[in-house]
Amino acid sequence: MTISLSAELWPDVQPDAARRLMLAAVESFAGRGYHATTTRDIAAAAGMSPAALYVHFPSKAALLFAISKSGHEQTLTLVESVAKLDESPKERIRKIVEDFVSWHARRHTVARVVQYELQALPEQEYAVVAGLRRRIEQHVREVIAEGVEQGELSVGDLRTAARAVLSLGVDVARWYSDRMGKTPKALGREYGELVLRMLGATG
Repeated sequence: MTISLSAELWPDVQPDAARRLMLAAVESFAGRGYHATTTRDIAAAAGMSPAALYVHFPSKAALLFAISKSGHEQTLTLVESVAKLDESPKERIRKIVEDFVSWHARRHTVARVVQYELQALPEQEYAVVAGLRRRIEQHVREVIAEGVEQGELSVGDLRTAARAVLSLGVDVARWYSDRMGKTPKALGREYGELVLRMLGATG
């Protein structure tokens, strides 16, 4: 657990102590689960007193929200940047999948918390994250729709197709390990090819 890693994960979060708490929360939530983790656990993992945690975050839920919101914003930016490229829909969906899968493999511990602890968020915070998820899905659906219109892809239901594509990437965080001998980038390329076949890509 290092300041450099936390700065890489959350470059916009200040000060360093807040990032250390977020990293400690990620490790605690991933290891114990959100509900079994206490603020005392998080503070101890960050090398801080329980009172110091409340200087930066008012609650355990606020920490989870900060982690989840940041992760979804990062993946939204990733998807948006590829969706806007001046390339064919087929190539854009391939690149979206490659980058989305790579992110979930490279940041698999964070991604597990981001993706699988959603239901623990309070209602208002959940609504914010759900909005980000809808925007991600919309971009993917629009690229697939372009591919169908141009005859590059063939799917029955656009919404189902988009959700299936994203679900494949999300699930990577559940099982990926640094010890598996395959880099996130290589895994992303394989998934990109698999998704094109799943979407009935031509050519």
